Parts: sequence; C-alpha cells; structure tokens
Amino acid sequence: MHLLLLEDDPTLGEGLRDYLRSEGHVVDWCLRLNDAAVLLSEPYDALLIDWQLPDGSGLDWLRRLRQRGLTTPALMLTARDLLSDRVRGLDAGADDYLVKPFEPEELAARLRAVCRRTAGTGGERIEFGAVQVDLTAKAVWHAQVRVDLTAREWALLEALVLRAGRIVSRSDLDRLVIGQDAEVSSNVLEVHISNLRRKLGRTFIETVRGLGYRVMPCA
Repeated sequence: MHLLLLEDDPTLGEGLRDYLRSEGHVVDWCLRLNDAAVLLSEPYDALLIDWQLPDGSGLDWLRRLRQRGLTTPALMLTARDLLSDRVRGLDAGADDYLVKPFEPEELAARLRAVCRRTAGTGGERIEFGAVQVDLTAKAVWHAQVRVDLTAREWALLEALVLRAGRIVSRSDLDRLVIGQDAEVSSNVLEVHISNLRRKLGRTFIETVRGLGYRVMPCA
C-alpha cells in the first residue's frame, strides 16, 4: 500500500516508516501539515495522522479533508487516551484511533483491518474474472485453482487490488519490489509483473502506457 505518515516525533516517525516499509508498504513521511498537504496531490491507500503537529491540529486537518470529500482511510495516532478524545477523533473522520505508545505490529494490523473494511472485502473473495483474491487470507485463485505467490508478487497484487480500477504508478510499484532507492532503469518490476501474468492470466494486469498498471474488478 501507498501510505502517508504524518508524525512530528523524529524517532517515532522514522521507526514507523522503516517498519512499514519492511512490511512491503510505500511510505511517505512528513513532519508538518503543510508538507502533507502538498503530498496529497498523489493518491494514497491510507493516512496515518498524529493529532498535534507543529503547524496545527491533525484532527482539524482530517475534518477539513472529509468535508472536501476525501474518503481515503485514516488512522489517528495520539497520546490522548480519554474517551472524549476518541469520540472526537472518530467523529472528525478517523476510521480508527490508536493511543501511543503502541507496537508497530498493532498499527500494521489495524491498518489492514481498516483497509479491508473500506474496500468492503470483509474477508471475502474479490472477483476479477477468472481471478479471485482474498486479502484477509492473503490468497489468490485462478480458474478456481489456488495459486502460490512469492512475497513480492503478493505485495504487488495487493497494491493493485486495493486500488482496483485505478492506475498504480510504476514508481509506487518499483518501491514495493526494489526499495526506496530503486534505479529507474531496473527491469525487476517487469519481471514480477510478467510472473503474475503467467500465473493469473495475461490480461489480468493492464499496462497503461506511460502511467503504470491497473486491475479491473468485475462490474
């Protein structure tokens, strides 16, 4: 997934960024609301937002985003643990609320749960013609036969399925399979895409020339 992390504590922010990247996510981390606003010109699969930031309230910022129609899943990260604070966070538009300190593994699990709920998967299979995907079970079938994928192939598939119908940029996918310092000339991504097509059908993943790749759900 492509994540926007808004956290002004350098130690916590760096730790969360590195952990989430190790889990196969693409993470853009910023410390200020102004920087996050610029980054939102890109599509994200989820937002991770600290409540109190140097240049304003993450809570108020999320509320404004919701008022403008942004539906991207959002998790509020904060040390505020009162029931009234939790209610305010959820009412402002957060899909979940995580109180600091927390373990990165819990954040990752909550993130997966929020994205499943938002995508409406509920642990059920999503159909793409002959291909069926279960994000909860991390399983995929082609023509009713279960298909084994490598970790990187699954990371690519998950990124495409979570944004089904939308183009996922080559740069986002490159960072999933190669890392943050991926060389533009590398053909590693094409190799993994080719392997997925071989396993799941040549027409499953569509190439959008000059932009990236996408998968289309059944109508």
